Amino acid sequence: MKLVMTLLVRDEADIVDAQIAYHLHAGVDFVIATDNASTDGTTDLLERYERAGHLRLVHERRDDMRQGEWVTRMARMAATELHADWVLHADADEFWWPRGGSLKEVLATVPARYGVVRGCWRHFLPRPDDGALFSERMTVRLAAPAHPGAKETIFHAHQKVAHRAHPHVEIEAGNHNADAPGLDPLRGWHPLEVLHFSFRSVAQIERKARGGWLRNPAYEPTLHQILLDEAARAGRVPEFYDSFAVDEDALARGLADGTLTVDTRLRDALRSLGAADGAFVLPDAGHRLSFPRPSALDDALYAAEASVLVEIDGVVRAEQRVHGIEARLEALERGPLHRLARR
Repeated sequence: MKLVMTLLVRDEADIVDAQIAYHLHAGVDFVIATDNASTDGTTDLLERYERAGHLRLVHERRDDMRQGEWVTRMARMAATELHADWVLHADADEFWWPRGGSLKEVLATVPARYGVVRGCWRHFLPRPDDGALFSERMTVRLAAPAHPGAKETIFHAHQKVAHRAHPHVEIEAGNHNADAPGLDPLRGWHPLEVLHFSFRSVAQIERKARGGWLRNPAYEPTLHQILLDEAARAGRVPEFYDSFAVDEDALARGLADGTLTVDTRLRDALRSLGAADGAFVLPDAGHRLSFPRPSALDDALYAAEASVLVEIDGVVRAEQRVHGIEARLEALERGPLHRLARR
């Protein structure tokens, strides 16, 4: 099996080295990365992996964040030029964690009649910014994410997508869905976690606020993007970050009521890859990460958290049916019978 990861980045120098090194040691064979006009050193880090033969770099300089279009292009490239078997789509702040075995070993268990597998987002919360590597500070995970659309938090449950390679696949903006003939999704099973580190430092979210997503008129911004844009325009980014950061008192309360948990898995994995020295080892060194099977208790807690995704999937299926009906009606309205009736 050949597993390719796509990666769309802009000004993610604080995390992209760790993200690529991690996945190359977790079962990914090759990375296709699109760099969207980075200015903070991200491009140099991507070029390091390109020189080592682990990555193909695509430059996209438009300032309007056409995520669906650009990720779809990479997904098709993985199928047609790299002859991938499976493709997973990640953001720079996401780390795909298999629940036992490597990423490739998990995907190898998917029955042949299915072509899409979803990963479950698991949010790691911001901590007071002391300048340390994000993974050393961000070991607090939200144990009970809200349902999408909930107004009380921006950290909600959602799913990300991996799929069998297909030359005509379409990737939904946000990497939440993949669509192509024959790519039937495997529903109700989420063997892959997507460890999510969205807010890491004040400097990082200030760079995030300069992203091009609000300059694309067709893009529907998320709640956190709207709030971050408002904070940036008002010069309140540090206060915005602090409003989400978990201090020791908040951590103690969250551990007591079960809404927070301490999760050091990524921290420990990155330490084994050289995070303490600031230079991650390349997969040529022969080192591979191992992923032990979770305990029965952890499986039960994860099943309860992932159950929200079953509801989300139902909503997605309903939306797809509506879009299908609309497309058929539009086709009928353009057809010869409709034109004849008008005459």
